[in-house]
Amino acid sequence: MPYVNVQITKGATREQKAEIVRDITQSLVRVLGKKPEHTHIVIQEIEEQDWGFAGLLTDDWKRQSAT
Repeated sequence: MPYVNVQITKGATREQKAEIVRDITQSLVRVLGKKPEHTHIVIQEIEEQDWGFAGLLTDDWKRQSAT
């Protein structure tokens, strides 16, 4: 029974999340022969201020990169 935990920063639409779930499920079926009905995928959205990237909080990194 595959369990996949996907962590992303907030902002994805419902449609984008559905596509991620569909694509990951299809990959597990195709590559590992897993049954879709046994596949669990959890998407956790994390605030940008709670995610670090390149030594900075993601919201700070984005602001710095925009300038």
